[in-house]
Amino acid sequence: MKVKKTKKNNYKRTDNRSNIDIKSHFKKVEVGIKNGVFIFVNNLTIDEFSKKLKKPSTEIIKYLFLKGINCNLNTLLNEEQMGEICLEFGYDFKKEVQINEDNILDNISFDDKQENLTKRPPIVTVMGHVDHGKTSLLDAIRKTRVVDTEAGNITQSIGAYQVEWKDNLITFFDTPGHEAFSEMRAMGADLTDIAVIVVAADDGLKPQTEEAIDHALFAKVPIIVFINKMDKPGANIDKIYAQLSDKNVVPEEWGGKTIVVKGSAINQQGIGELLEAIILTSEIMELKANKDRVANGITIEASLDKGEGPVADLLVQSGTLAINDYILVGHYYGKIRKMVDYNRKEIKAAPPSTPVRISGLNGVPSAGDKWIVTKNEKELKELAQRRQESLKQKKYTNVASKLKTVDDQKIKEVNIILKADNHGSIQALKSVIDSINIEGTKINLIRSSVGSITESDINLARAAKALVFSFNLKTNPTVLEFANSMGISIKNFSIIYDVKDEIERVLKGKLDPVFVEKALGQVEIRQLWKHSSVGTIAGCRVISGEIKRNALARIYRKKELIIENAKIDSLKHGKESIASTSVGKECGFTLENFNAFIEGDIVDIYEIVEETND
Repeated sequence: MKVKKTKKNNYKRTDNRSNIDIKSHFKKVEVGIKNGVFIFVNNLTIDEFSKKLKKPSTEIIKYLFLKGINCNLNTLLNEEQMGEICLEFGYDFKKEVQINEDNILDNISFDDKQENLTKRPPIVTVMGHVDHGKTSLLDAIRKTRVVDTEAGNITQSIGAYQVEWKDNLITFFDTPGHEAFSEMRAMGADLTDIAVIVVAADDGLKPQTEEAIDHALFAKVPIIVFINKMDKPGANIDKIYAQLSDKNVVPEEWGGKTIVVKGSAINQQGIGELLEAIILTSEIMELKANKDRVANGITIEASLDKGEGPVADLLVQSGTLAINDYILVGHYYGKIRKMVDYNRKEIKAAPPSTPVRISGLNGVPSAGDKWIVTKNEKELKELAQRRQESLKQKKYTNVASKLKTVDDQKIKEVNIILKADNHGSIQALKSVIDSINIEGTKINLIRSSVGSITESDINLARAAKALVFSFNLKTNPTVLEFANSMGISIKNFSIIYDVKDEIERVLKGKLDPVFVEKALGQVEIRQLWKHSSVGTIAGCRVISGEIKRNALARIYRKKELIIENAKIDSLKHGKESIASTSVGKECGFTLENFNAFIEGDIVDIYEIVEETND
């Protein structure tokens, strides 16, 4: 894409970028047999599966019964069971993803041809213990090599910036180390290509350093270690190398693959070598992107600015983002009316790996939201509206959907973070956890270390959706408050086998919430009124129990089910709005998105309530 300046000082674009046809990425999957392969998109009941497989349900039930599985037509089969039955009847099987407006941003694929791919800058996160010089290292890099910026005169406006080293750009993701790393993973956003771990030469690995390494290893990101403060007495490189090796981060000097750079951020020592190592690592990774099409990427942060309205900090992952582009960010869309780089300098275009701030959206997206650009404004606007409507509908139907059993479709995994009072306890707990063997389940011990629960543990738990276990330790009240704000529960134990029992209960689903239907009452519709603003009002008499506003309704017409899980939107007695009324009383009510009442309809009134198994 080229930007030309006309005589009137106006910018005119010659846009040669290829477009993204969003509609062409929608995919409808036909479930059934095709060329000897059974295609499916999600788990099916035996009744549904038998019809699509064109086999008698009795044969499937018999097959499972001989395997020791009691089932009926409504039993939901998991992927393993469906695949096994397909093979039994002589068919291969394949799961495909159906792509619609709800999941388009997560599943849209860009078939960029190899000849259109060019080198892009690596995205780097610097992490380490709070006192080991991470900030000093970032300052040292910024002061000397920030693109288009005088040394020492930097105004950061977004959470990333770029430096240039020997004609190579590097994008630094400038947020608090491992915390930001886990936050991005919690939102499904793998922004980082390379992690730089800072270790003080005179101090070695600390718990926070180990946590940073855990985050990088969990994300499968290449690690470069920068040993800082080499100018201080007491540096013990062999100790640090041994500690790194214990974390499966083996330095090259010890026969491993991890690059280690020694230096001093304060004295500007080793900075060039570190940047060189980053460039070398990125070249080995062969990071490439297509800059000759409209862009896509991910949201770093977003907010509401008093002067500019919704603003979003974006990272361009592929393509070129340009001023006046039509963009969809999460559930919001707009036309980019202003774009600035990390120095708040207005720019007209941003290639891959470039961080920018834009304005022009019709709402504030969320950090981690993916985004795409298209030249078709109408298509983008319609897609955004459908996504917003779908989001609202999901909120309405969420309660009813919880009645269905979930997480039994595949192998059930549980991630665990384990903190204990000493190494002996850790080893004993590991041994007990390893002894747990429940078919169809898997345990991932993603962190185990000595010491109290930290905020980093909570961040990693949120990122990995992990259980947090504390053994023979007290939790700091500040950390506990932070965990509660993140929705993370800390389980405290003093008996080893209580840990085993807890994990087994989770794996078996005994701690999963159970949603059941609670009957409230029944009404008979006796009279109907049409209202221009609210639709059809059903006048009724309560024949048993009670009717409540915001409860759910199931309508029967001559014993035939007409609709269920319909929310009671309003409830009145005469002109007065009421919360509920009981047997023998008369009232009028409306349902959300339903007006086809008929006099004589019988309506069951009920609620969905949550029960927790002991």
